[in-house]
Order: sequence, then C-alpha cells, then structure tokens
Amino acid sequence: MTATAHPAAGTRQRWILASLGLAMLMPSLDTSIANAGLPVLAHALGASFAHVQWVVLAYLLAITSLIVGAGRLGDLLGRRRLLLAGIALFTAASLACGLAGSLESLVVARALQGLGAAAMLALAVALVGETIPQERTGRAMGLLGTMSAIGTTLGPSLGGVLMTTLGWRAIFLVNVPLGLANLWLARRWLPAPPRDAAVARPRFDVAGTAVLALTLVAYALAMTARLPQLLAVAAAGAAAFVAIEARAAAPLVRLAMFRDPRLGAGLAAGTLVATVIMTTLVVGPFYLSRALGLPPATVGAVLSVGPLVSALTGAPAGRLVDRLGAARVMFGGLVAMLAGALLLALVPAAAGVPGYLGALLVLTAGYATFQPANSTALMAGSDAGRRGLVSGLLNLSRNLGLITGASAMGAVFAAVAGDAANAGAAAVARGLHVAFGVAAGLLVVALGIALLARASTRTATLQAP
Repeated sequence: MTATAHPAAGTRQRWILASLGLAMLMPSLDTSIANAGLPVLAHALGASFAHVQWVVLAYLLAITSLIVGAGRLGDLLGRRRLLLAGIALFTAASLACGLAGSLESLVVARALQGLGAAAMLALAVALVGETIPQERTGRAMGLLGTMSAIGTTLGPSLGGVLMTTLGWRAIFLVNVPLGLANLWLARRWLPAPPRDAAVARPRFDVAGTAVLALTLVAYALAMTARLPQLLAVAAAGAAAFVAIEARAAAPLVRLAMFRDPRLGAGLAAGTLVATVIMTTLVVGPFYLSRALGLPPATVGAVLSVGPLVSALTGAPAGRLVDRLGAARVMFGGLVAMLAGALLLALVPAAAGVPGYLGALLVLTAGYATFQPANSTALMAGSDAGRRGLVSGLLNLSRNLGLITGASAMGAVFAAVAGDAANAGAAAVARGLHVAFGVAAGLLVVALGIALLARASTRTATLQAP
C-alpha cells in the first residue's frame, strides 16, 4: 500500500503541509504588515520617515542576503533542525520587536527576524521534496504559493486593524502565538532524518557565504535605497564570489550546477517573472489614481485583487502540475502572463477599472500558475543533498526580481510619465503602456529561455547512452 493510500499517511501529510504552509505564511505576512504602519512608528519612536524605513529594509535585506546560505546550511545540518531553529528565531525576534524601546533596537530585531524568515522560506520549500510523495509535489508547491500570497495580501489590512485597536507593538507580537503553534506542528509532524554518524558532512563555505551576502546587500541597497554607486561594489562582489567558489573545496554554490539548463533557466525565468509582477505594484497605483481618478480606498481595493487572484489560483495550478507536468503548466503560465502584459500595454484609459482589472486578472493568474510549476521543476531536478541550496536560490531569484522591478520598471515609467504624482492622466497612461510593453519583452525573453532549456534537456537525453 502506498503512503498516499494509507489514511494515517494522508493525515500526516496534511499536518506536514499545515506546518510548512504556516512557515511560508508568517514571513510573507511580515514582508508587508509593517509598511502601512510606518507613519505611526515614526511618531511613536520619534524618528524621521527616512530612518523608520529601515524597519522594512532591515527585514528584506536580511532575507535577500542570507537565504542562500540558510538553505545550504539546512542541507548540511539537517533541514528539519534548521527550520525549527528559524521558526524559534523568528518568534523570539518578533517578541523583541514588540518590546523594542527605540528605533535602533527595533531595526536590529527586524534583521534577526529576517534571518529566521530566510531559513523558514528556504527550508519549507526544500522539505516538500522529502516529506510529500512526488505525485503530489505540485499541489504542495501550489499550497505554499497560496500561503505566501495570502500573507502578502493580508499584511497591510491586518496591520492596520491591529495598529488601530491594540497599538503598533501588536503587529509584531501577533507572530508569537503563530510561531509557537508552528514550532509545535513542525516538531510533532515533520519526520526526523535518520542518523548516520559515518557520513562526513562537507564544511560550510563561510567565505563564499559572507561575500555573497555583502554583494546582495550592496545590490539591494543600490536598488531600494537609491544608492547607485553601490552597483560597482555589487559587481566587484559578484566577481569575487565566482572566483572564491571556483577554488573552494566545499563551495556554497557549485558552479557546475549551472551546466544543467533547467536550473539556470528556471532561476532566470523566475527573476524576470518577479520583475514583471512588481510592475503592477509600482505602476498600478499611479495609473489608478492619476489616469482613472480613483480615490485612495478604491485604489487599495483594486490593487488587492492581484494577490487575491494569486491566492485562489495557486492550489488549482499545483493540481494541474501533478496532472499535466511542470513544463506544460509553466509554459501556460508564461503565455498567460505575456497576454496580460500586452493587454495592459494596450488598454485605453476609456476602458476604466474593468479594462485594467481584466488584464490584471490574466497577468496574475499566469503568475500564480507559473510559480508552483517552476518550483516543482527545479526541486524535482535537484540533487537530494542540495535541495535547501536550490530552494534558497529560487527564493533569491524571486527577491532579486522584485527588487529590480521596483527600481528599474519604476524608472521606465518615470522616464515616460515624468513626476507621476503631478503628471496628467495622458502622461501616466503612456507611462503604463511603455512599462508593460517592456514587461512583455521580458516575458518573451523568459519564454525563449525556457524553450532553449527544454530543447537542450531533450538533446542531452537523446545523446545519453
């Protein structure tokens, strides 16, 4: 009898997914829960808005810079063990955030929270491969994508309610009971790996991890904090990282991994797709308010439709992956995204909210379809001993795409529309059309990369003895 056929095994899998889903929900929730409360935090802590933004930046920088190292460390020390440590750190840091008495202590606690979140995000995805049967992997990836989308969507509204009723500390303290519940679920249901004292573990690449983390911090600051001079530092760091990895006895990232066309293509496509989806969040508010003349409350309601569609599409898309295969569903998702981007590049302002929403629905449904398919393909093709690393790289590619999209696509929009806060409706509409025209071009590139990788994989398979 298979594991999926036995009732007890089915119950265990559901609890495992509940634990992994909560491990995705909590970090995603905290990505957006503090944003709406920045003015309140600035007033409460006596800080300027420029300084209080580090409450958000510290968290995002910690995740972006450390997620690859966290994934690899999980491969070496045990993914279950490091996931538990990540949940515990995230929970304790959330308590420290809620008790912080100054901006400096809050920023430090948020950075520690980001470190815990990096381990949770990387290892939740990696653990799917060793806890869920292969024929149900797509559904599991779809569920994790749904939980991530729910967390991102729920963050601003939940943060607003908690701040209004219980004060700003509640937006961080809400994680404490969630974290304790997640710890119990993970300890109770995630299977402990077999002990094998005879197997020597490779050393952890401290030098490579440190250089990669500093490189990613430099790049993220160059994009998010508008410090372009750091791009040269990031480029030098990237070159140094490649040199270190080429000589390291136990590198963080084996450069030979990228000879597999599926890995490079999946990461590149993931970055491009995240860049495009970020365009909806950067350009959309200006178009809705300036070109369509919507009030702020209506703008927020329209913008929430995208994440809501992602949340509703993720699980069905995962079932499609199990039924049709990851490659087909991934291509379908990219084609849908391309169609949505083209619609947004052509939508007339006269079409109003229905025209914008129709195109947005197509784009975000395609994104939610692509994500579980790409995650499933990458994890299925990865070596069992490096699933944490591959999961970390997958999350990193998505974060880099979001960071790049916020900066680069925002710059494209501004170059056409000018000062979007004061630009006329026609100029803002032109900016939207050009930005999504560029986004459509990026999706064509993503499709081309995916097709080339598929052709290379087929050729290698045919040539294999």
